[in-house]
Amino acid sequence: MTEQPDCLYFENEGRFFEGLPEDYIIGNKTPRRYRNPFLAQAMAELNMIDTMGYGIHSIHVAQARRFFPMPDFDLSESNAVKLRIHGKIVDPAYSRMLIQKTNLPLDQILALDRVQKRLPLSDDMIKHLRKQGLIEGRKPHLHVSATVAKVTASKADYIKTRAQDDDYYCKLITDYLKKFNKASRGEIDKLLLDKLSSVLDNEQKKKKIANLLTKLRRSGKIQNEGSKKAPQWKIAE
Repeated sequence: MTEQPDCLYFENEGRFFEGLPEDYIIGNKTPRRYRNPFLAQAMAELNMIDTMGYGIHSIHVAQARRFFPMPDFDLSESNAVKLRIHGKIVDPAYSRMLIQKTNLPLDQILALDRVQKRLPLSDDMIKHLRKQGLIEGRKPHLHVSATVAKVTASKADYIKTRAQDDDYYCKLITDYLKKFNKASRGEIDKLLLDKLSSVLDNEQKKKKIANLLTKLRRSGKIQNEGSKKAPQWKIAE
């Protein structure tokens, strides 16, 4: 399996489309021109835009077909646009939703993407998604509905595929280290591999564990007393 990047960033000194990203995502509007020819050429060569100007819409459709999160646009700088394209799963429940319901319109996929990223939604959209049985929980703690998973999986399968919060996995690691004093990477893998979502493959699970260890190390909760190739993790003193 070819390893895919977490995300790709594209930035230019002038917006490569006129207006806002949401004007183009659904496909109701197309850019008149791309102001940065170098960016446009690079994206065209990556098949991320086409010569007809439907690139933004096409990117979102392509991500949905791959069951990946929707791209993110950063417009925080007045003279630049940043495009972030995810190359991995954020919430397995979202990906499972797209696998099971292949006829979801793009506006609903965009809304569900905001749910998995814990971004706000309008009350009207929340009401609509609830009516369709696509989301559960109370605002702002919304998540993909378990009822959808019942189409092809049991409740137990749904719980198995649904990701836990990082804090849950981090606590498992620190509890293990407090009890056994230290642990190798292999021992941490053995602790967590069967607890991570079954939607992730083995390579993705190991990358997830590496990210959790990095998060704990950077927060000062654990430290590596071994080498990079043969780590020995302990609670930081």
